[in-house]
Amino acid sequence: MELKAGYKQTELGLIPEEWSVKTIDSIAVVTAGGTPSRQIADFWNGDIPWVTTTEINWDTIRETSQSITAKGLANSAAKLITPGALLIALYGQGKTRGKVAILGIQAATNQACAAIAISPAVSRKFVFHFLVSQYNAIRGLSNSGSQENLSGGIVKSLLIPIPPTKAEQKAIAEALSDADALIESLDQLIAKKRQIKQGSMQELLTGKRRLPGFREKWEAKRLADLADIRSGGTPSTTQAQFWDGGVMWCTPTDITVLNGLKYLSSTSRTISAEGLRASSAEIIPTRSIVMTSRATIGECAINTVPMTTNQGFKNFIPFDNVDTEFLYYLLITQRTGFIGLCSGSTFLEIGKTQLSAYQVQVPKTKSEQEAISSILSDMDTELAALESRLTKARQIKQGMMQELLTGRIRLV
Repeated sequence: MELKAGYKQTELGLIPEEWSVKTIDSIAVVTAGGTPSRQIADFWNGDIPWVTTTEINWDTIRETSQSITAKGLANSAAKLITPGALLIALYGQGKTRGKVAILGIQAATNQACAAIAISPAVSRKFVFHFLVSQYNAIRGLSNSGSQENLSGGIVKSLLIPIPPTKAEQKAIAEALSDADALIESLDQLIAKKRQIKQGSMQELLTGKRRLPGFREKWEAKRLADLADIRSGGTPSTTQAQFWDGGVMWCTPTDITVLNGLKYLSSTSRTISAEGLRASSAEIIPTRSIVMTSRATIGECAINTVPMTTNQGFKNFIPFDNVDTEFLYYLLITQRTGFIGLCSGSTFLEIGKTQLSAYQVQVPKTKSEQEAISSILSDMDTELAALESRLTKARQIKQGMMQELLTGRIRLV
């Protein structure tokens, strides 16, 4: 295959001819940390911040949850690391291994962290962004055994493409940092909007805050007075003809993957008309509310198409005088109350009898219900738009990393 003009083939793929491929060891000093004895009180709760892998999470570390004393430092393998060093998690629970952070303070680290002190000739933020982009690849280099770990040797041997000038390195790092700043600002805005929505739900769905034009006293109603409550079922899994027949069949996983979104329009599995007839599953009409009632309690969605559910659900078909959206929001605020009524030794479950008798306060008129749900729906719409912007920003950042860190796009 003919090489693109001005580029060369390397161990890391195509990079500009004037770029070089270097090991971390050739551009940085890599050190590990240590842990003072937990048996000696004088070693702990001093004035030296002590970093563990729980604090390594793609950002700048400015504080730690633990600290050690000068005695603890002197009597362990821990070392003082200067601000600006990169930290990489060598091991840890879950997806911790391979995560990177920038140390924003002078601190010591435990033995699960490798500190990378970058040469002044190289932009540390450029190296940081490259290591972030290589997270999965770095994890794949782990030692095998009972516990997959990285090591100082593995970190030192990591290859990195280096632009010839620090100015170009910094330009790339700044562009990626700007993308990170946008993502962080959207994250913070979404968190703030969620808090506002939560507060609004607590006020609007309890009658503590009334909307203009509505003064009638709310009334206590059983859930059975608001909706027809139905259960689900599962056709025999040994009968192939009961399955894959186009009748949507909802399981709790279909709800949890919505990640808080309100509407459910499809399911991962379907049953046949024959399977429907041969089980306790029944069709739930459009714009009902499906709610998990076993193990995971109180996760709700409004179905936008007719569907069935398995037996891990209680489903609400609202009566004509009840607004579906209002009932949806009301139900998701009752989760703690539902869990309190649950029974079962193997897993929690709430039954139809318990739900039917469960009392809530509701507006007398459907128009007030609709006014409340309209406000909350507008908040959901705004949140969905922000989530979409966040997803797009992350996709753009991913594309920028692929292009900028390989020199496919040049900024200088």
